[in-house]
Amino acid sequence: DYHQQQLAAIKLELDQDSLHTSTPLRWALVDILMTDALVHIFQDVKQGRLQHDSLDWVNKPDKAATFFVPLLKVFIANPELHQMLGMLEPTHKHYHALKKALLPFAKSMNKKSYSYLRYPYKDSAAFVKRLVQRLSEDSILPNATQVIDTSVLADLITRYQKANQIKITGKIAASLVNDLNNTDLEKFLRVAITLDKYKNIADSFPEKYILVNLPAYQLWVWDHDSIALSSRVIIGKSRTPTPHITSAISNLVIYPTWTVPNSIVIGELLPGLKKDSGYLAKKGLGLYNYNGEPITAYGIDWTKYSKNIPYLVRQSSGDNNALGVIKFNFSNPYDVYLHDTNQRYLFKNKNRSLSHGCVRVEQWQKLAFYIARNDSMYNNKLDQYSYNTDSLLQWLGQKTYRTVYVKKRLPLYIMYFSVAFQNGELLFYDDVYGEDKALREKYFAIK
Repeated sequence: DYHQQQLAAIKLELDQDSLHTSTPLRWALVDILMTDALVHIFQDVKQGRLQHDSLDWVNKPDKAATFFVPLLKVFIANPELHQMLGMLEPTHKHYHALKKALLPFAKSMNKKSYSYLRYPYKDSAAFVKRLVQRLSEDSILPNATQVIDTSVLADLITRYQKANQIKITGKIAASLVNDLNNTDLEKFLRVAITLDKYKNIADSFPEKYILVNLPAYQLWVWDHDSIALSSRVIIGKSRTPTPHITSAISNLVIYPTWTVPNSIVIGELLPGLKKDSGYLAKKGLGLYNYNGEPITAYGIDWTKYSKNIPYLVRQSSGDNNALGVIKFNFSNPYDVYLHDTNQRYLFKNKNRSLSHGCVRVEQWQKLAFYIARNDSMYNNKLDQYSYNTDSLLQWLGQKTYRTVYVKKRLPLYIMYFSVAFQNGELLFYDDVYGEDKALREKYFAIK
């Protein structure tokens, strides 16, 4: 990326030029190549490499005057490259902890390069050939005379699964490919990708904030560099993924109603209504017009609808409501929010990508109490909207719908980091939405 081979060849040529016969044109080429390499290093350390081409600073003329030229002047006056690069890096403590952990990992990792498998595949014959090559790299070899048919391939996969003490299926599946691709070198690339992600967010977080890390299935409330609370969460399914969001909690809704999104109505409820007009009632859902007035589902010809219906489907508040007993609202264009759930047993699952996109919070009460305590620091006793933890307990006990406005909005970040450094070790989470896989295949395809 930084002309290393070309510059090394030219340097060797110049070092051997004892008679100084190199032309000014040759020196000009060196100057251009080295300057280009330096400004690209500055940009990659500051901005990262994961941004869309349209956001690349090289394509933004104003960046020459505001970033590159001033930086080059500073560097020429004080050419300490390490110091300069350090100034350009993110200030996040999580970034620096991860970067610090990368060196010992790199020293001890298995540096053997294995064949990388792309899955799902378009060419089955090419995929099987590469899969057999990958298995052979783990010394899972077919006999020299064997034709690689379905039974032989199943046997090779079974032998690999036995040797690595993973569930024996003998079948090609995403889990098998993920395991084969989970080499130390691939983990190294995932760390590199995660470090670059920190360059695409604000340089620092506020003193207090909520962080949801989707691959970790975790929520943390950070308060002055300490974790005030942590909670397991349930996130969106792979087909309805939870989006990346930067926002702030604006209000809490106690014993909320749930207006079912149109995507769920069309995809999941309408097929049932076409067979049985009592389908909604069986699901504990009500039908309403746009004025909020209840109407009956009977007598409506549901077969004429396919993309939309001129009604609202709503679930009344209560302990059996899909949103549970509390909802945490924040501004976002995706109509998602944090909330409790009436299926709390699902928090025991290891894989918790189960929702339609919202984030379900196991420790919803602790989160609500933290927001109340934080907000009470800014409340005036004469303020009609003032509240505290006792107020929340009282309202929850009444089991009635109520909106509680948050005066000191608590910043919220929903992010996607599949690698973290915690308690002295590198943690690698499942790439639940395949985001890092896509970035790896884009940016490290030939690395």
